[in-house]
This record gives sequence, C-alpha cells and structure tokens, in this order.
Amino acid sequence: MTRQLTAREAGLLNCHVCGQLSRAGAGHGLVRCPRCRAPLHMRKPASLATTWALTLAAAILYVPANLLPMMTTASLLGSQEDTIMSGVIFLWQSGSWPLAAVVFFASVMVPLLKIIALIYLAASVQRHSRLRLIQRTRLYRMVEFVGRWSMLDIYVITLLVALVQFQGLATIQAGPAAVAFGAVVVLTMFAAMSFDPRLIWDPIAGPAPSDDHRHD
Repeated sequence: MTRQLTAREAGLLNCHVCGQLSRAGAGHGLVRCPRCRAPLHMRKPASLATTWALTLAAAILYVPANLLPMMTTASLLGSQEDTIMSGVIFLWQSGSWPLAAVVFFASVMVPLLKIIALIYLAASVQRHSRLRLIQRTRLYRMVEFVGRWSMLDIYVITLLVALVQFQGLATIQAGPAAVAFGAVVVLTMFAAMSFDPRLIWDPIAGPAPSDDHRHD
C-alpha cells in the first residue's frame, strides 16, 4: 500500500487560531496566517519539553494532593481532617458504595492515569516510536477529553461549604490538598493541550521541509 503524502511534506500549515490552511513560504522568516495574522508552525513550539515539564510538576504535586487533608470540618463536637482516601473509606463503610467508587475513580485513579498516559506519550514521541500509532492517538484524545472531570473533589467541597455554612450546622474549609489537587488537574490539562499529537506520526513521515519546523 502506497503511503499518502502528509501535510508537513507538502509544506502545508494549519492555523491554530482560525483553522486556515496555508502553504509555507520558501524563506526562513516567521510565517503568519494570511487571514488572522497569527504565527504559524508545522508543530507546536517546544511541545515535548513543555509537556514533560508540566507532567512532572503534576506528578510531584500528586503526592501531597493525596496525603494532605482535603477538607477540614469544625463543629460543636470538634474538628476533623479528611484526605481523599479517608473520604472514600468513610463513604464505603457508610454503605454509599457507588459514590465511593465514583470519588475514588475520579479523584485518585483519573489523575494518576492521566499522568501515566502523558508520560507514556511524551516518552514514545521522544524515542521516535512507530508502534501503535492509532492507539496512542486515541489515548491522547481520551486524556484531553477527561481532563475537566478530574475536579470532582473540588466541586463536592464547594457545594458542601455553601450548603453547610448556609444552614449554620458546621464550618467546612478546603485543606491544603485541595490546592495541590487543583494544581494537578490544571497542570495535566495544560500538558495535554501543549502536547502536539502530530508528533506521534512524524517517525513514519519524511523530514521537515526546513529548520523552521522543529518542535524542540
């Protein structure tokens, strides 16, 4: 089967702002979109380095996000600090098994799996791997899609703070883990946005037309 010509080999550039398809010029200067004047690149500049930096930062913050208190509850009976796992255990022991499973999956497994997936994608691109190209592209789409649903704990804490304090029953405050957890979610979202999935397919394509199209 004959390999099809790629857009990079044809010298075509897609604007990330307005979607205009343009042809790269022969010079080495900055190429701009003829419609919106945004800078054009064959690949996102420093895509791989940015993805690595954001993913590693998220991996570091994932530890305090799970070990530090996520929520502090103060009432007439005293105060209590809960981590993500202690909240999951409480829900499980109280009989709320579906809710415990949802919180565990969305707040513990999803961020961890996103970090692992981003590390795998970045490492495979850096190694110029030609294996499982379609599967890796689908994995990237999945990582990008589930990003916003990782904020379940933050949503729950916000609702509890508004509800409980409104009724005057107790005082609920977000713990230090909430900041770390929110940072993990934001960092992984930005890491997925900075990753250029077209890099996955570059090993089976020809060399870039000019030095202006290097991605690192």
